[in-house]
Amino acid sequence: MPAARTKRRLPTGTQSFRKLRERGCYYVDKTPYALRLVDEGDCYFLSRPRRFGKSLFVSTLKALFEGRRELFQGLAAYDQWDWSVRRPVAHLSFTSGHYTEPGGLHQNLLRQLNLNASASDIALSAVAGVDRFAELLVKLHYKSGRRVVVLVDEYDKPITENLNRPDLARANRDYLRALYSTLKYCDEHIRLSFLTGVSKFSKVSLFSSLNNLIDLTLEVPFSSICGYTERDLDEVFAPELVGLDREQIRAWYNGYSWGGNERVYNPYDLLPTFRTRKCKAWWFQTGTPKFLPDLLVRRNVSTLDLEGLTADESLLSAFDIEEIGTEALLFQTGYLTAADWSEGDDGETEYRLDYPNREVRVSLNRALLSSLVNSLSQHRLARCRDVAKHIRAGDFEQLNHALHAFFASIPHDWYRNNRIQRYEGYYATVFSPSCPASASTPAPKRPPHGATSTWP
Repeated sequence: MPAARTKRRLPTGTQSFRKLRERGCYYVDKTPYALRLVDEGDCYFLSRPRRFGKSLFVSTLKALFEGRRELFQGLAAYDQWDWSVRRPVAHLSFTSGHYTEPGGLHQNLLRQLNLNASASDIALSAVAGVDRFAELLVKLHYKSGRRVVVLVDEYDKPITENLNRPDLARANRDYLRALYSTLKYCDEHIRLSFLTGVSKFSKVSLFSSLNNLIDLTLEVPFSSICGYTERDLDEVFAPELVGLDREQIRAWYNGYSWGGNERVYNPYDLLPTFRTRKCKAWWFQTGTPKFLPDLLVRRNVSTLDLEGLTADESLLSAFDIEEIGTEALLFQTGYLTAADWSEGDDGETEYRLDYPNREVRVSLNRALLSSLVNSLSQHRLARCRDVAKHIRAGDFEQLNHALHAFFASIPHDWYRNNRIQRYEGYYATVFSPSCPASASTPAPKRPPHGATSTWP
C-alpha cells in the first residue's frame, strides 16, 4: 500500500467499517487476514485487550460477507473475493448492555436476536434466548439457501463486567454456556463463526464442546490481526507523524506481542495522540477495572515481580471466575505482553511476560500505589511532583530539601505498623540516613532475610 500523501479523517471511536470507509478515514487494511480465515477454517476465537480493534474487524467481516463491494475499493479483498455470493449474517455484540442486573443479559440478547430477524424479514416465535438463537440460524439458512455467518463481538463482557459480583458473573457464564452450545448443535447451518473477547473462560462451552474451534490468540500468522505495526504507521499514517517525536511514540505505545516477532501499537492510543499531538495514557484512562490493582495488592504482587513472570500457553489461555490466575489475567487484559518465548523439550512454548510499553508500566504502577495506600492526599502528591521536578532539573540541593521534608513525615515506628511486606517499611525509612525520621528510627534486631548491607 503506498504511503498516504494527504491527511484524512482520524477514525477515533469508529467501530463501523462502513462508516469509516464512507467518511474517507484512515484504514489499515486487515482484509488479508479475513481472506485467510475463510480459506483455512470455519470456527474461530480471538482474544485481544479492550479497545484494540476487535469490533472493527468483526464489522469488516460483516460487510465482506454481505457483499458490500463498494466499501473495499483499494483493499486486498476487492479483487480476491467472490462478490456474487452473499451470505446471511447473524451478528451479536455484547460491547454495550446492562449486565450488572439480573436478567440484563437475557433482555439484551432477545433485543439483538429480534433486530437480526427483522433485518432479514424473519419472524421468531421461540421464547427462551437459546432456542430463539437456534431458530434464527435455521430460518436464515432456509430463507437464503446459504449457510449463515455468525459473528459475536465481546462474547465475555457479561462475565468480565461482574468479576466483583461472583454470583452474577457465574449466572451470566452459565447463560452464555448454553447460548454458545447452539453453535455446535446448529453446525450444519453455519458457514463460519468468529467470536472475540478479552478473556478465555475455560468453563464456557465455547472451548469445551466445539471440536473445530481455532484459537487465533497466540497464532504467529495472526499476531498483527489487530493493532498497528511500524509499517502501518509509515505507510498509512505518515501525514500524522510530521512534527511528532517518533521515538517517544514508540516508547509510549509500541510493544504488544502475541507470539509473533512484530510488535504492534494499540490504535486507541495513537489516534488521540495524532489529534492532540500529546503522548498520554489514553488507553489506560478509559476504564481500567478497579478490581485489578486491588486484586494484585491482596495477592502481595510486587510491581518488580510483574517484569519477570513466565507462563506456558495453557496458563495464559484460560481462567475462570473461581480461579483467576495473575499471569492469565494481566496477559489477557493487556497489562502484560509476551516479551519473548522459548520452545521446551516437551514441545511446550514458555513465554516471558513484561510491560508492553511506558504507558502501561507507569499507569499500572500508579494504580497499584493508589490501591496500596487507599488514596493520596494532594499534599503528598505535590511532594512527589516536586521530587520529580528537581530530578529533571538536576537541582540536587532542592531535591535534598524535598526528600528531607518527605521522609520527616514518616512516623518513627512506621516500619512496624505498615502493611507492606519484606521490611520495605524499614528500607523506606532509612532511605535518606541524614533525615530526621531515619535518625530516630530503630533498626530491626536482625536484618531482612538475604540482606547484605549494613545500615547505620
